[in-house]
Amino acid sequence: MSVPVPTMKPVKPTNGTPAPARTPQVAATPTTHAGIKRGRLSCSHKIVIYGPGGVGKTELASLADGNVLFIDLEDGSKFLDVSRVDPAPQTFADLLGAVRMAAESPDVDVIVVDSFTKAEELGVAHTLATVKHEKGHSVDSIEGYGFGKGYVHVFETFLMLLQALDAAARRGKHIIGIAHDCTANVPNPAGEDWIRYEPRLQSPPSGKGSIRHRVKEWCDHLFYVGFDSFSKDGKAQGSGTRTIYSTELPTHWAKSRVLSDDVVYERGDASLWQQLFNKA
Repeated sequence: MSVPVPTMKPVKPTNGTPAPARTPQVAATPTTHAGIKRGRLSCSHKIVIYGPGGVGKTELASLADGNVLFIDLEDGSKFLDVSRVDPAPQTFADLLGAVRMAAESPDVDVIVVDSFTKAEELGVAHTLATVKHEKGHSVDSIEGYGFGKGYVHVFETFLMLLQALDAAARRGKHIIGIAHDCTANVPNPAGEDWIRYEPRLQSPPSGKGSIRHRVKEWCDHLFYVGFDSFSKDGKAQGSGTRTIYSTELPTHWAKSRVLSDDVVYERGDASLWQQLFNKA
């Protein structure tokens, strides 16, 4: 903020001749110049894995390189030999506390939140318990805030989780969020609409308060894990094989800042993490 400089009045010398007005001198503000750096940066990965139930999302996360810690909100890891927060968080505040604890632990390399879908449910409960209606009274459902307002409140609550995970990533922890899947209608101005798989997270038709879109923007990698299927004689068939998709197609959301090829996923196979972290 600039500081106003007072006007300097002419000073008369002793001989009676007026002296010219002096121009005020303003000290120059020190300037910090940004430097230039080239090359890959050593950083943590923020990953979201989604897909149908039973496809192996939790097992896949457990195979990540390093010491993996599960914040298991749905008991999805109960049949796996993994480290987990015990007891599991029961509230959204507990979940934030667990993330912060994991971020500070030197024995944790990877933090897994299983699942984001359940975390959103905890966020809804937290919102209803802590956010009043604009008129000052409590509400017992998201719709009670008024048209579309409840979704925005839940969105803002969920952002606290993403911020906590960002802080953990800055401390060198890899982040893996697991989500269930859903199908979404995709408007197509050029022809018929279609449906595609997306993470099962809040996404109102208006787009305002969409946790689903925010999570897609937030993560470095969005992997869709699906069972392979094909059509024969008009019927869907499959052999039980699975694929991890890293690029987006009309059938599903996906992205990766590192990988460009899909990965065949067999039980116990950690090749995704070897490819991902070796290229980073």
